[in-house]
Amino acid sequence: MGLTYIEGLLSGPTGKQASVKFLVDSGATYTLVPAEQARLLELQPKRSVAFSLADGTTIERQVSECHLSLPQGEGHTPVILGEPGDEALLGAITLEELGLVLNPFTRKLQPMRMMLA
Repeated sequence: MGLTYIEGLLSGPTGKQASVKFLVDSGATYTLVPAEQARLLELQPKRSVAFSLADGTTIERQVSECHLSLPQGEGHTPVILGEPGDEALLGAITLEELGLVLNPFTRKLQPMRMMLA
């Protein structure tokens, strides 16, 4: 099993931008923005959400939203406002919103097969 990283450009509500290297984690629900970049972008919490970690621990994090640009596409997405020590993750909701899927064989993002049925 390999790890896949991708560079993305985040834009906050004030127009400030930050380049972030994300670990693509299709098992994570939301995308996580590290604390330093969230402060730089002036992202404001919209709600609090409880998340379960792989070890079964439950943690609570604030959720906001921002604009994300990747080489494969761009759009607005909900994001977890990270706390010190949290790593940048690109989650399933963002991947689906951008119409992308992680190919497990090539470890690259590619367009997903879109269904209208």
